[in-house]
Amino acid sequence: MDATDILTDLARRPLDQLDLFWGEVHPTRLNAHPGGHPNSIAWLVWHAGRETDAQVAALAGVEETWTAGDWPGRFGPTVPAEGHGFGHSSAEARAVVVTDKGLLRDYLAAVTGAATGYLGRLRSDDLGVVVDEGWHPPVTRGARLVSIFADALQHVGQAAYVAGMPDGD
Repeated sequence: MDATDILTDLARRPLDQLDLFWGEVHPTRLNAHPGGHPNSIAWLVWHAGRETDAQVAALAGVEETWTAGDWPGRFGPTVPAEGHGFGHSSAEARAVVVTDKGLLRDYLAAVTGAATGYLGRLRSDDLGVVVDEGWHPPVTRGARLVSIFADALQHVGQAAYVAGMPDGD
């Protein structure tokens, strides 16, 4: 197993983890805000896909799955066509409303497919290439990919936690 194989495994984990609890999530819970927090289950899963999509597409030099697959049209006006949730205000996060949980899963699956496809084209040497000199030390492609997939996994984990809360919380 080489480094790209390990990254491919990591890239698949957000979707794998979503599938562990997604069947139990009732659609009425998707947009709930437990404890008044602005990030609903829908927002967390949407953001996990969007942040992965935007960053992997930038690294790969390709169009985002979001626009290539007309996902803004599929999600409709309650999900922003632009952006990916970074820096969302509470009001912007609350405005993300999704009633079709299958759509959320399908988007994350499409993004996962694009990400693993990209990883399949990389060689281990590609992971050491510096992609962002704005940090000290500069960020390599490998470090950026770990960060992207770890963030997505964390958001799916947050969604799982919220999904497991009792109704009314």
